[in-house]
Amino acid sequence: MSCAQFRQGRPTDTLVASLHFLEMASPDPRGLACFYERAMGYDVRVDDDAIVASGPDRNLIFRLGAPKTLLRAGFALPDQDELERLADRIVQAGYSFRRSNAHLLGDAIETSDPDGNRFVFGLPRDPQPSAEKVRKLPARLQHVVVASRTPADVVSFFTEGLGFTLSDDVLDAEGCVRTSFLRCSREHHSFAVFKAAEDRLDHHCYETSDWNMIRDWADHMASEHIPIQWGPGRHGPGNNLFLFVHDPDGNWVEISAELELVDHGRPVGQWPHEQRTLNSWGQGLLRS
Repeated sequence: MSCAQFRQGRPTDTLVASLHFLEMASPDPRGLACFYERAMGYDVRVDDDAIVASGPDRNLIFRLGAPKTLLRAGFALPDQDELERLADRIVQAGYSFRRSNAHLLGDAIETSDPDGNRFVFGLPRDPQPSAEKVRKLPARLQHVVVASRTPADVVSFFTEGLGFTLSDDVLDAEGCVRTSFLRCSREHHSFAVFKAAEDRLDHHCYETSDWNMIRDWADHMASEHIPIQWGPGRHGPGNNLFLFVHDPDGNWVEISAELELVDHGRPVGQWPHEQRTLNSWGQGLLRS
């Protein structure tokens, strides 16, 4: 669905955006980039003090630092009007931003959530993919998930400051929120946060086309001797098919398909904090 179609009938205070790149820290950024080159079909290049990995509809940036650290997440906006609306919304909600010129985004603004995670929103400036890139297995960079000691503060920042919409919450037996899924398009979530003992990056996800492509990605991981750590399975929130692998730093990497599309007026869903919520087919990994 296009941004123009998504805008029809949406509340005026909601954001329209899509995840465009992730910038991650690693004690071995070159080694991590080599893993993603093998695992996800990225083309890797050195750009100043960063290693940039690009593929069809997916971009990663690696820098030297502590593992499991999200340095920045970049979201593409459809036009300048959306950018200026976002800037106004951030200020009106009592948060701050600065103008930015990021890798892979032109005119952009940067802001930080209460945990210090940095988020950039701007107009994309991707080069056209080569014919060789187009032939690679489809996997669009689709969502990112963080762990937080204070997830309610992060959710407030995303809903009030940025204009994301809450899709679903996962509640424990005492009624406390353990995980929240948020969207900035009709796709069920582009961002999620769960309660944990530390603030860190948990995983990022690539959306592919269908069940058969999940099979093809599993075969590809096997050909590269990369073991599948979880799945195939089906999540409750989002109703998507999935499989997970680990990168060398211990970050989860998800391949997903058939993620739920959500209408504007859909009520916020509530799910119990149990294994079947995370995987209706079997074992769920309750990391929160």
